[in-house]
Amino acid sequence: MARGAGWAQAVIDRLRTESGSALLLVAVSLVALAWANSPWSQAYVDLWHTHAAVTIGDFAIDLSLHHWVNDGLMVIFFFLIGLEVREELAVGSLRQRSRALVPLVAGLVGVALPAIIYLAIAGREAPAGWGVVIGTDTAFLLGALALVGPRMSSQLRVFLLTLTVVDDFLAVAIIGVFYTDDVQLMPLGIALAALVILYLLGKARQWRSSPYVAVIVVLWAATLLSGIHPSLAGMAAGLLVPAAATERSDVLAAKYLFRDYWQSPDAGVARLVQRGLARSISVNQRLHEVLRGPVSLVIVPIFALANAGVDLRGGVLGEALTSPVTWGVVAGLTLGKFLGIGLGAWGAVRAGLGRLPDGVGPGSVAGGAALSGIGFTMSLLIISLAFDGPTADAATVGVLIALVLSWALGWLTFRVARTRLGETEADLPSTLEPEVDPDRDHVRGPEDAVLTVVEYLDFECPFCARATGMWTDLKQHFDGRIRYVVRHLPLDDVHPHARGAAIAAEAAARQDRFWEMHDVLFANQSALEAADLRRYAEQIGLDLDRYDEDILDEALAKRVRKHAQSAHESGARGTPTFFLNGTRHRGPHDARTMIAALEAWEPTVERRRS
Repeated sequence: MARGAGWAQAVIDRLRTESGSALLLVAVSLVALAWANSPWSQAYVDLWHTHAAVTIGDFAIDLSLHHWVNDGLMVIFFFLIGLEVREELAVGSLRQRSRALVPLVAGLVGVALPAIIYLAIAGREAPAGWGVVIGTDTAFLLGALALVGPRMSSQLRVFLLTLTVVDDFLAVAIIGVFYTDDVQLMPLGIALAALVILYLLGKARQWRSSPYVAVIVVLWAATLLSGIHPSLAGMAAGLLVPAAATERSDVLAAKYLFRDYWQSPDAGVARLVQRGLARSISVNQRLHEVLRGPVSLVIVPIFALANAGVDLRGGVLGEALTSPVTWGVVAGLTLGKFLGIGLGAWGAVRAGLGRLPDGVGPGSVAGGAALSGIGFTMSLLIISLAFDGPTADAATVGVLIALVLSWALGWLTFRVARTRLGETEADLPSTLEPEVDPDRDHVRGPEDAVLTVVEYLDFECPFCARATGMWTDLKQHFDGRIRYVVRHLPLDDVHPHARGAAIAAEAAARQDRFWEMHDVLFANQSALEAADLRRYAEQIGLDLDRYDEDILDEALAKRVRKHAQSAHESGARGTPTFFLNGTRHRGPHDARTMIAALEAWEPTVERRRS
C-alpha cells in the first residue's frame, strides 16, 4: 500500500513540473485523436454533445459539455493568465520599462506577422481564421523549454513568460472583439457592474478572496449570457485582482499570532492565525497558488481531450493536407512566430529600447521563438469560435502539425545555439565570484569550516538572514561546521538608506566592529539616517573621530561598489541571495530548506577534502 502510494505521489510530482504537464497534454491529445478515430468515435462525439444545465428558478444556463469546457472551465485558465499579467505589472518584469520593452515588441511582432502569413495563404478561403495563429500555449511552451532547452534557462523563461503575456492578452482581446455576435445589453450591464465592483474591492484593499470569487462567478454568468465570449471576462477579472510584494510588517503580525497559538492551541486562535497568514500574502498570489495546479493538471488536459479529437477517416486527413487553411495555420504558427519574435527582439535591441536578459543569447531567443509556435490551447479555442465542419478539422490538423514542427525547430535551434554559439545556458551566473577570502571578506565562524554560506544583503532588506533569524538556526544546527560571509548589495531604487548603512558597517570594520554594527543595523532597520548611524557607532564603542573620518573615505564606498559588482558577476540581482559552498542557492531560503541543502552538500565537501 505504502509503495503504491509513493509511486502515485511520484507521478503527481512529475506531472506538476513544466515538462511533466507538457507530456501530459501530448498524451491527452493523442488519446483524443485515437478515440475520435476508433470504433468508439461516436461515443466521443456524443459525450461532448451531452447537455448539462444549472437552473435557479427561471434562470438557467444550459450548455453542452463541450461548451462547459470551452466557455466555463477555460475561463479559469484565462483568469489565471490575468492574475499573472497583474502580478508582472505590479511586482514582476513588466514593472521595469527596460526589461519589458524587448519582449513586449517581440510579442507584438510575434502576433502581427503570423496573422499576415496566414491571411496571405488562406485569407481568400477562410479569413476569419487569422486569430488561430496569434496565441502561444504557455504551458506547452514552458514544458517544451524544460525538455529541449538549455540546462539552466531561468532568465530565458522569464523573457518568454513576458512575451506570452502579450500574446495571450491580445488573443483574449481579439476573441472578445472579433468572435462575438448578438450582444445582449442587460447581461452586459451586469458584467460591467461586476468589473466595477472588482475594481472597488481592490481599491478598498480587501484581503479576503471570497468576495472576489463571488463577484467573478456573477461576472462569468453575465458575460456568457451577454453573447461575449467569457474568456474576456476571465482575463479582465484576473487583471483587477490586486498584487503586491509581501510586507515585513504583515509577516511579523502573522508570526505573533502563531506565537499566541503556540502558547494556547485553540480553534479560535487557529482561525486568527489563518487570517493573519492570508493577509500577509496578496489575494493575487493566493488565488494563483490555488489555481495553478488544477489548471495545468485538470482544466487544460480536459480542454485538450474535448478539442483535439479530429476524426481523420473518410478522406478528412487528405482534404486537410491539401487545404490552404491547414498550411496557413502551420506557416503562421511555425514560421510566423519564429520570425516574428526573433526579428522583433532583434529590432528592439538594435533600436536601443532595451537589451536581452543577462545570460540569454540570440540563439536562445531564437529557440524560444520557435517553441512559441505551439499555439494549441488558444488556437483550438479560436477554431471552435471561428469555424465548424471541414474547415475546423483542417485548422485543427494545422495546429497539431505546427505543434510537432515547432517543437522540432526549437530542439534544432537550441542545439545549434549550444554547439555553434556556445550558449549552453540561458540564465544568470551561478558561481560565486570572487571566491571567499578571509583576508578580504567578513567571516563569522571558523575560517576552515566545512560549509560556507555567503549572503548578499542590504541593511534595509526585511527578509535577510539576520532580520529573519535564519542564520541563528543554521549556526545552531551545524555547530562549528559552518561559516557565514556577508557581502553588500544595496538596492538603491527601493532601499535609499542601504548604501550609507553599508559604508557605516565598513567604517566599523576598520575598528574591528563590523559584526557588532551589522547586528545593530538590522535591529534598527527603520532608522538608518546619518545621525542614526553615528549614534550606533557610539553605541558599539567606536572612536567617533575616526568613524567621522572613515565614513567620508572614498575607499569604503569603492569597497561597497566592488561587492555589488561581484554580486552582478555571480548572478545575484536582489537581496537576500545566498551561495552555498560557492553555488547560488535557488528557491526558498527558510532555515529548514537551507539546512536540507547544506546537509546534501556536506558529504561532497568532506570527500573532496579527503
